[in-house]
Amino acid sequence: MTSSDDAAPRPTREGPYHHGDLRNALVSASAQLAEIGGPAAVTVRAAARAVGVTATAAYRHFNGHEELLAAVCEQANAALYHALSTAMESVAEQPDPIATAIARLATAGRAYIEYADRERGLFRTAFCVSDIDQHKDVTEDPIFALLAVGLDALVDGGFMHEKQRAGAEFTAWAAVHGLATLIVDGPLADVDEVEREAAVRHTIATIMRGFGTGPHAEPHLSSDPHIALDA
Repeated sequence: MTSSDDAAPRPTREGPYHHGDLRNALVSASAQLAEIGGPAAVTVRAAARAVGVTATAAYRHFNGHEELLAAVCEQANAALYHALSTAMESVAEQPDPIATAIARLATAGRAYIEYADRERGLFRTAFCVSDIDQHKDVTEDPIFALLAVGLDALVDGGFMHEKQRAGAEFTAWAAVHGLATLIVDGPLADVDEVEREAAVRHTIATIMRGFGTGPHAEPHLSSDPHIALDA
């Protein structure tokens, strides 16, 4: 096969394909497909059409659908991680380290749900498990590490008892991800903004209150706006 397979490219939303970067162009095009149609829309042939090359040229970079989907999944997860880390970094340091940790985790939870609602196709794609990545260690996921930092701060400040710390990442992630899924693909998809906001606030408050078992938790349980159920 000659280089003519890569000829006559058609521009994508990001601009025309440039020779020498076909793999990244295919991943970017697939991410755009996923934005609209979720993981089912990601195929090697569809990506090749979007970029403007033949399927044969695309298969030089991906052995099949699963490899391409895994690459798009990685990109979608990176975008979600960026949304969470940016949200946490936006919370200014407060005099009380517990208040800072609570605010950052609560803000990250909201950012997670907002990303899922805003980027529904990419959110679905981020968590579709391919044959390639189904055995990955979740504790090595950057999102897991981000949660770990926030939860460690709760323990260090005395809001969470150290005996409760093990596996707390899974508790927080599961609850927020579950609510996000209900909003994207479940019974909360059509509720109004008031109901949705109530669900988000209650979920985050319940998670954080459940973590409040440390010696310095009580003042925050009754007054922190992020976790007061009657706020």
